[in-house]
Amino acid sequence: MTLDTDNQEPAEGVANTVDANAAESASTESVDAEQNANNVSEVDSTPDVSDPEYQELSDTSGSNRAEDLARLQNIQITVSAELGRATIPIQELMQLGEGTVLELNREIDSPVELVAQGVKLASGEVVVVDGCFAIRITKVEAQN
Repeated sequence: MTLDTDNQEPAEGVANTVDANAAESASTESVDAEQNANNVSEVDSTPDVSDPEYQELSDTSGSNRAEDLARLQNIQITVSAELGRATIPIQELMQLGEGTVLELNREIDSPVELVAQGVKLASGEVVVVDGCFAIRITKVEAQN
């Protein structure tokens, strides 16, 4: 800031700038203080908490269990038969090729498991029908 040496007052034009800067600074501090006060009041306030009200459900369709099950009867599901398993090292797996024989963990006369969606349904024996493999069911698993 430049001072007029005769009057010991700021030079012309400088006083206005200083006054404007001081007023702007005071205004900014006032706004900041007001925002901080608002933030504190927001943090301190707790939300209104209430228990939800639910409408009671009632069966208005008039359908019964038999009708519901009848709707499911035509749904297609994939059923598979597991002939057996083998656990081998990766090195041996990488060497498998045409003509390689992989021995499974089941005897030839052991029952084969019939599985759907990972659930064992039944077990049976492997048979051939019209040139295709088939399973003759010998035991149906209990339903849980």
